[in-house]
Amino acid sequence: MTDNHQDPATPAAPPAVRPPFADIAAFAACLPPGARLIGIDAGTKTLGLALSDVTRTIASGLETIRRTKFTPDAMRLLEIAASHACGGFVLGFPANLDGSEGPRAQATRAFARNLGKMTPLPILLWDERLSTAAAERMLIEADASRKRRAEVIDKVAATVILQGALDRMQWQRSAS
Repeated sequence: MTDNHQDPATPAAPPAVRPPFADIAAFAACLPPGARLIGIDAGTKTLGLALSDVTRTIASGLETIRRTKFTPDAMRLLEIAASHACGGFVLGFPANLDGSEGPRAQATRAFARNLGKMTPLPILLWDERLSTAAAERMLIEADASRKRRAEVIDKVAATVILQGALDRMQWQRSAS
């Protein structure tokens, strides 16, 4: 006879934590059909969020979360993901222009690792080099005031990040 009860002196094995994806094809392969994605521009003061449509074709700005501490920020992010039936996250990864990783990239990896401990949803680290600059250019071209740009820059940057990943997934689908 086997005993299915664990000895209380033996600690339980930690839940399996999926590391963040760097490969978009592997990330796309584990997404459920029709699930939206959330794009994240993780800054030191805010989390800019964008949301894809269910066909994963178009990204739209969603909201900006003013950062406090990791756990409440992550809980808010997971609430938003659940309310929009999201199947994964595309997290902007701030590599340096030469491809090296600085302190912001390390902080983003830590954010992804810690978020991954709280959710089974896959997380893709997506190169965000120049996304904020592109978002700033778009807002200037749209004649947004300096005050308005400051209010929306993070979610516009998240939209640029997410749209880049969506475009790559679309290209890979059409190429195969």
